[in-house]
Amino acid sequence: MFSYIWPIALAVLSNTVYHISSKSVPEDISPFASLTLTYLIAALVSLGLHFALGGGSLIKEYGKLNWAPFALGLVIVGLEAGFMYAYKAGWQVSTAALVQSCFLAVILILVGRLCFDEALSWKKLLGAALCLIGIAIING
Repeated sequence: MFSYIWPIALAVLSNTVYHISSKSVPEDISPFASLTLTYLIAALVSLGLHFALGGGSLIKEYGKLNWAPFALGLVIVGLEAGFMYAYKAGWQVSTAALVQSCFLAVILILVGRLCFDEALSWKKLLGAALCLIGIAIING
């Protein structure tokens, strides 16, 4: 059970600190200047963890790559910059991520069905509808 729960707990904890950090980036700095240091630190931590956890040759590992890490690198910049600009525009930390996550949940239901042949159930559709209703309530 622990192996099922800890990754989500790590993601929730990391996402909490992520939003606190994003909201705390100084107003007068370019988000992209901030991101250069962010990703330098991320690269160094990732490199250290790769070897600390018994990872082998990076060259061999890189040989296994497909398009996904390149796309992930690009879209993470958009994700990070999007939240920094949202916070600069006045979004509250308590609602920006919630609104984004609700829209994302609705979109990912469709992506799951169309790209990964995941089941589309009434529960998922009802959940998506509740997300959209929640967005209307929060922003109303």
